[in-house]
Amino acid sequence: MLFCDREHAGRVLAGLLGDLEGRGCVVLAIPNGGVPVGIRIADELRADLGVVIVRKLQVPGNTEAGFGAVTSRGDTILNEELVPHLGLDGETIKRIADRTLDEVRRRHKEFGVADIDIRGRTVILVDDGLASGFTMIAAVRSVRGRGPKRVIVAVPTASARAVTLVASEADRFVCPDVKDGPSFAVAEAYEDWYDLTIREASAMLQAWLRKQRPKKDPLE
Repeated sequence: MLFCDREHAGRVLAGLLGDLEGRGCVVLAIPNGGVPVGIRIADELRADLGVVIVRKLQVPGNTEAGFGAVTSRGDTILNEELVPHLGLDGETIKRIADRTLDEVRRRHKEFGVADIDIRGRTVILVDDGLASGFTMIAAVRSVRGRGPKRVIVAVPTASARAVTLVASEADRFVCPDVKDGPSFAVAEAYEDWYDLTIREASAMLQAWLRKQRPKKDPLE
């Protein structure tokens, strides 16, 4: 599977989630790359849209690699298989987790979006792809604590290992492009892919939310 861009990927996912159209679902996108994917899904399914802020715990000296993830609720998920091989002690892990939590809360403020009440509702968690899967696992567990009816994970592309980990956490898992092999990169599933900034993702989300607000009658 090769997607033109994130919007195209969102349309593909929306087609696979068509049975949920108009059923009052909530799409929660993981910034930054998950936002344009989530916008397209929310449009197609006529769903509410928000974000769930989750950040990976970066391996010291390697900003691309992670050994877990943390959410704005302070939930921390560790890759228990990887951590022993990294030689990280408890104090180091806590320091990285605390620093990451501060970043998560800062990003939450930058998006400026109120949390949506998801109690008793179907939540669709969206990102532009899953490499290790630990960020999405943290998101699923964080959302579970807010009382949804069920949690669906929908991503355009993922590594086979991530699918195994995340599918067991979700009530339903949707991914049209699963890749098995020694290496995996989300960008490889897209013709046009680049790192979105917080500012770009936030602007996209705010623009979408403005379009959803009912226009005021000029005669009022």
